[in-house]
Amino acid sequence: MENLGIGSRIDHPKYGRGVVVDADAEYYTVWFRDGNNTRGIARNFEGLQVLEATAADYTPLSINDIKRAMHEVIDEKSDLQEVVSLANRWNDGILVLKPADASLQPKEIPIETFFHKIVMLRDRLRVMEQKINANAKLTDEEKVEMQQYISRIYGSLTTFNVLFKHSGDQFKGAGEK
Repeated sequence: MENLGIGSRIDHPKYGRGVVVDADAEYYTVWFRDGNNTRGIARNFEGLQVLEATAADYTPLSINDIKRAMHEVIDEKSDLQEVVSLANRWNDGILVLKPADASLQPKEIPIETFFHKIVMLRDRLRVMEQKINANAKLTDEEKVEMQQYISRIYGSLTTFNVLFKHSGDQFKGAGEK
């Protein structure tokens, strides 16, 4: 069925003639003269005959349309995180991984690339913490135990704090606030 606007006139097989007075994603609200009341009529109701259509001034969105759009935005933006600054002394630097075996080539990685991966790791740990805290199926004891593991992970990563420009962005272990 077409997208009927407010003021459209219809004929319903059971309720008779009416006028569309409101609409949402799934229903038209129709005022019927016989009975002098309004009823919600599903947009996909096939027995509705349009007597006079008025153009709708919008296209309704269904819950599925909104969910799909939200998923697209979340997928598109999921790797975005807050801006975290690299300490100035490391700008344009290179991380060199040199194997003990002299016959093997060292691996060079731009420090900005390495730093970005460290920041992504930190952000994903924060998301994991939020998911643990919000999980309705875990007991408080299980949440505390998992939080302790995460704190230990942060503690293991404090070595990389030298890369951060601002101390507030750094990793803090279980013993720090």
